[in-house]
Amino acid sequence: MTTLYLVRHGQTDWNIEGRWQGHVDIPLNAVGRQQAANIAGALAGAGLDAIYSSDLQRAAETARALSVVSGLPVCYDPRLREINQGEWQGLLASEVEARYSELLQRSRQDPLTVAPPGGETVLAVRDRLVSAVEDICRRHPHERLAVVSHGFALAVIWVQYRGYPIQRVWEHIPPNDEYRILELNHGV
Repeated sequence: MTTLYLVRHGQTDWNIEGRWQGHVDIPLNAVGRQQAANIAGALAGAGLDAIYSSDLQRAAETARALSVVSGLPVCYDPRLREINQGEWQGLLASEVEARYSELLQRSRQDPLTVAPPGGETVLAVRDRLVSAVEDICRRHPHERLAVVSHGFALAVIWVQYRGYPIQRVWEHIPPNDEYRILELNHGV
C-alpha cells in the first residue's frame, strides 16, 4: 500500500478575492506561508519518503515547507498543476458567472467534455493527474508520500481513487489549510 498525503497549497490573495487561479503563477500570501508551515509541522512525524509538487509557486512554496522539516527534496511535476481555466483565469467567480453563465452551467452538467475557452476539460485534467499519481506510486511502492497540489486537482484525485462520481468533484475541494490521506493498493 502506498500512502499519499494530499496537501493543498496555502492561501493566496486570489483565494481571498475569489479569483480563478488555474495556471496563473500566484504566490502564497502571509497567511498561506503560515498555513504551509503548520501543515509541515503536522506532517513532520509522518515518516514521509518523498515529496511531489506542482511546479506552480503556491504549491512549490508549500512543498518547500515540508522539505525543510523532513529533509527531503521536492520533486516538481507539472502534471500536478491546477486545471487550466483558460480565459476564466484571473476573473472573479462573479465575473465568470456573469460573462459565461451558459458555458459555466454546461461545464457543471458535463464536466468531462466542456471547458472554458482556451482551458482544459475535467477529463483532460483527470487523465494527466492519474498519469502522475500512477507514475509516482510505481516509483514509491509501499511508501508514504506528500503530493502538494491545488484544490480542484486534489479533488479530482480524491474522487477518482475513492470511486466517487466525477460530477461531484466540486464537493470535494479541500480548504487551503488541509491535507487528506489516501491509501492506494492497486498496481503497487
